[in-house]
Formats: sequence, structure tokens, C-alpha cells
Amino acid sequence: MINLKEAVIVEGKYDKIKLSAVVNAVIICTDGFHIFKDRDKLSVIRHYALSDGVIILTDSDSAGFKIRSYIKGCIPDGKIINVYIPDIFGKERRKSSPSKEGKLGVEGMDVKTLTEAFEKAGVISCDTSERQHGGIDRLLMYMLGYSGGVNSALKRKLLLERLNLPSLMTTSAIVDILNTMITAEELKSLTAEIDEG
Repeated sequence: MINLKEAVIVEGKYDKIKLSAVVNAVIICTDGFHIFKDRDKLSVIRHYALSDGVIILTDSDSAGFKIRSYIKGCIPDGKIINVYIPDIFGKERRKSSPSKEGKLGVEGMDVKTLTEAFEKAGVISCDTSERQHGGIDRLLMYMLGYSGGVNSALKRKLLLERLNLPSLMTTSAIVDILNTMITAEELKSLTAEIDEG
């Protein structure tokens, strides 16, 4: 169980139930796109962002990324940590058919996968002030061919697959999460392996 001072933002009540087995924290549900009209809930999220911070954990589909982006846009100040679940295709048990994009959401992840997602984001305990940053920035991503090049989109896709991260991540989001996972030197080594493959 990961003890957190930050509040965790998820999309729905089933996500909250699943996450309760992984973290000991305040868990806030956006109720999907309802967050776009819920000023009260947004003000609660802003409050947590300005005090102890918030962790955003939405599904890896386009709807999840839209909700994540909206929340980030509504919180110009405060601490936001992004935790991403990998792209795993399948269907949640309680549903009769897979989601539109066929990906499992937070509720469909097992406890081990969710725990690993928090670890990748550098969230391992209440003391998150000592996270190691890898010195990875947009310039390094450009120099390694992950942005601005002919095959940069394919190369980013291969990197995300290798690290078991969702395919819809932007370059900025990739930079943020990589800095919690690996160093610049480790990224260079991984890039060499991808280039050889």
C-alpha cells in the first residue's frame, strides 16, 4: 500500500474502488466528462493542488487524455503529478463489450500494474520531495530523434512500447515521466537499442 499526501484524481467510481487497494489517499472521481461542468469539484482539486498536490490517473484512451489535459489546464498553479497506465487491450469484467478504443481502463488494471505505474512516476511514499530527475529535456528528445524528425512519431511509439507507457502521450508528457524513470544516459542507451532494432 502506497501512503500518499497528494489527492488522486480518477475518472469513475470503479477506478476509485480498484485504486483503494493500491493507495492510501484521498481519491476524487471526475465522473468522466462531468468534470467539465462541475465548478465545485474543480475548486476542490485546485485546493489539493495548492496544498499537498494532486496525482492525475486517467485511462490511456483519448477520453482519459482529454480529461487529464482539461484538469491540468484548470490548475495553473500547484503541484500536479501524472501517473500513466500502459496500453493493455481487453475488456473489463463488468462490461459487456470493450471500450471504443479497446483499452483497459484503471479499473481493469491489476494491483501490480497500478503499483508499477506509481513507481514509474516516482510516487513511492509520502515523501515525494526526493524524486530523482534524469536530466531529460525537449532538446535531448530532439537530438535523439524523438521529435522534429522524419520518423520521430514511430520512434516515440517504439520508446513508449519499450517502457510500457500509453501511446497517446505528448512529447512534453514523455519528458516528464522519463525524468522520474531513467537518466539521460539510460535514455541514450535505450535509444541506441531502438535504433539497432
